[in-house]
Amino acid sequence: MSILVRGVTKLYSGQRALDDVSFEVKTGEIVGFLGPNGAGKSTMMKIITGFVPATSGSVQINGTEISTDNPDLRKTIGYLPENNPLYPEMYVREYLGFVSSLYKTSPDRERIDRIIEMTGLAPEQKKKIGSLSKGYRQRVGLAQALVHNPAVLILDEATTGLDPNQIIEIRNLIIEAGKEKTVMFSTHIMQEAEAVCDRIIIINNGKIMADELKNNIHSVIKKHQQKVKIEFDKTPEISELQKIKGVVSARADSGNIWIIEAAGEEDIRPAIFSFAVKNNLTVLSLQKEESNLEEVFRHLTSG
Repeated sequence: MSILVRGVTKLYSGQRALDDVSFEVKTGEIVGFLGPNGAGKSTMMKIITGFVPATSGSVQINGTEISTDNPDLRKTIGYLPENNPLYPEMYVREYLGFVSSLYKTSPDRERIDRIIEMTGLAPEQKKKIGSLSKGYRQRVGLAQALVHNPAVLILDEATTGLDPNQIIEIRNLIIEAGKEKTVMFSTHIMQEAEAVCDRIIIINNGKIMADELKNNIHSVIKKHQQKVKIEFDKTPEISELQKIKGVVSARADSGNIWIIEAAGEEDIRPAIFSFAVKNNLTVLSLQKEESNLEEVFRHLTSG
């Protein structure tokens, strides 16, 4: 199922939490929804899931407009909110059966068993939710979002409170879910978004700042300086290295590895190769550093 957001604005006491937001998430796509605190991420997710109405604009799930009083459409959505509300006095398995019944589906023992196994809850399934660690409570929240086998999965900070090993497990679970579901998730961990998503949407102050495929996101920043990491077979003359047209600085990193910075947008690598040939040097490796997602995020959200 696809998600289509068109011109969504949300006002709280006259303040714009969202300002004319539009984007589309296609069937089978995993989209990272990124932004600083207060940017409008959680508000947008609550509108998509039908928990709060938009002030103006529309959200469609597979061509049908979502609303706060459309329970049949909301059955197709799995939602893990940021604050992950749970019932601490209920047992894990009991809670998942209860959530399943809320979607008007009879509790499927086999399905619940599979979800418990998928989310790593098997060792804790007979415990009360209130006795679980923060990481395991987060897993319960993810399990309730998946228990009714939704076509659309909306995850707001799904890996909050998890240790590095648990993050990798949940990351793999999201990737697996993305093979058959439409997934949209928010996170503050840039490496997580880079590892999981097909596309990145960055929002700031209620407005979309970037909407690009993951591999193209660095193109959002128009850099006027290049950085190249190069390894020669022997030590070059630094004074000659600095004479290459466009080179701003050249410094030794380790051994015969050098970091070269150059001004302008013209690729400096052909000039470096020419320098190597002229000076009887062999280039063992060369890597041009691109803007990473964290750099793009900081550029768009803090200037």
